Amino acid sequence: MPFPILRTPFVVLSEIISFLEPNEIVSASFCSKDVGRLLKRHYEQRKPLEWRLSMIDYDAMGRVSIKTSKDCKPIIVILAKHISQFKGHTLEDHTNGYEREFASSKRPVLYFNDQVLGTKWIVDYVTGLLTREVLDINGLIADRKGIWAIDWINNRQEKMLERFVWPKNPKYNNSNADETVDHVLRNARVPLFCTIDDNVSDDFKFNGKLGPMKQLFIRSYGHWVTLNNLMNFDSITIGVDGSRLSVPDLFSFLRHWRTGGSPPIDVSIPAF
Repeated sequence: MPFPILRTPFVVLSEIISFLEPNEIVSASFCSKDVGRLLKRHYEQRKPLEWRLSMIDYDAMGRVSIKTSKDCKPIIVILAKHISQFKGHTLEDHTNGYEREFASSKRPVLYFNDQVLGTKWIVDYVTGLLTREVLDINGLIADRKGIWAIDWINNRQEKMLERFVWPKNPKYNNSNADETVDHVLRNARVPLFCTIDDNVSDDFKFNGKLGPMKQLFIRSYGHWVTLNNLMNFDSITIGVDGSRLSVPDLFSFLRHWRTGGSPPIDVSIPAF
């Protein structure tokens, strides 16, 4: 005989909900509208103040992850893919239409005609479920095709992103790499952590400033970083791989830093 869980007193249900992992909460919300309203009511009263939400758009797949505490690993709670990855199914062309399945019963996977719109949808769904005023997007992981998310997040919320990671995706060529990297450097303003790992041409130049932030890493393709760039990187920790900076450049930077021209740093490691 089915157990009428929705008839259980709300105080009891709230205690049960408090033991659920974020992916279990999001999965349960798809059971029915009543369950979704119950979960939303719970988090309106018990706001998850320590939770941190990250958005991922990598390899044509959108994901939302949540960290429930500073030291825990992020938990993927929902995914968005293009309908072409769901064999044998098509969707009518309307904005919120999607097909749904569950990946190993751990999290829902939604398939959309437009993967970008689908990624926006799942972010809005999770933040709407768990109180949007608390769960702004804290971090972004995106490859070149996912860079659209920077402007979308900046327009969506007042709070700045804290972390940005741009991992290289070998599927994409270098046809628009310079323009994309320049856009990221000028618009991905994060106070804690920024990693950029994508290729640019030998002629690429950047004449802007970065920071302030705590950590900045230019991975693998840092040949474009000049002495002037280094002086305009306002970061406590700076790491540059593949640098073409010379030893005299480094001495010039250190003299500039010692005279107060750059903010205090813990370490600067341009790799040759």
